[in-house]
Amino acid sequence: MEHLPFACLLACGLGGILVLSFLEKLVPVMPSYVLLVVFGLMTVDDAGDLAWTVLASTIGSVAGGVGWYMFGRCVGGTRCERLVERYGKFLLLLPPPLYRRLVAAYSRHHFWVTAIGQTVPTARIYLALPAGVIGVSFLPFLIASSLGTVVWNAPLIAIGYLLRGTGWDAATIGVAVVAIIIVIEATVVMVVAWRRWRRPRVA
Repeated sequence: MEHLPFACLLACGLGGILVLSFLEKLVPVMPSYVLLVVFGLMTVDDAGDLAWTVLASTIGSVAGGVGWYMFGRCVGGTRCERLVERYGKFLLLLPPPLYRRLVAAYSRHHFWVTAIGQTVPTARIYLALPAGVIGVSFLPFLIASSLGTVVWNAPLIAIGYLLRGTGWDAATIGVAVVAIIIVIEATVVMVVAWRRWRRPRVA
């Protein structure tokens, strides 16, 4: 957290938060659930700051997603898949099986796939790429991305703000947050599987 470029950007206030959020969406060096907690720990002094920090981080993150979306639109499906096959695992941290799952996720309900995808740690970074490839309508994509990003960013930034002065560092809080997310997601998967199992079978 004391890395000079990172500290300099944080010192730039809302502009730095916007840039860091944008970069996190393009080059996922630091997990968002750690970065957002850092914003809350280090930049938020009151409720007004909290709202502006959420707004700046949302704009930056959505802008990064738009970058992936436009890349997918410009490159196209065939070339994009070739690039992912050749370089994704090494340069983008996007292995081909994950890319194919993200493309398959867009088989229906484009709006809600985009919105909910912003709350899934890995999918939130790259989901915009297949959205651009398959030509999801831009305005609904933008609205859904913004909605999902606010739902993801606001609680994590608020957690950082509320835990100021407790002695917890951002990495510890980030690990705790992702553990909670995993438990919630696993519970949802089990509930859905149970409901499908309980559903009457048609003879």
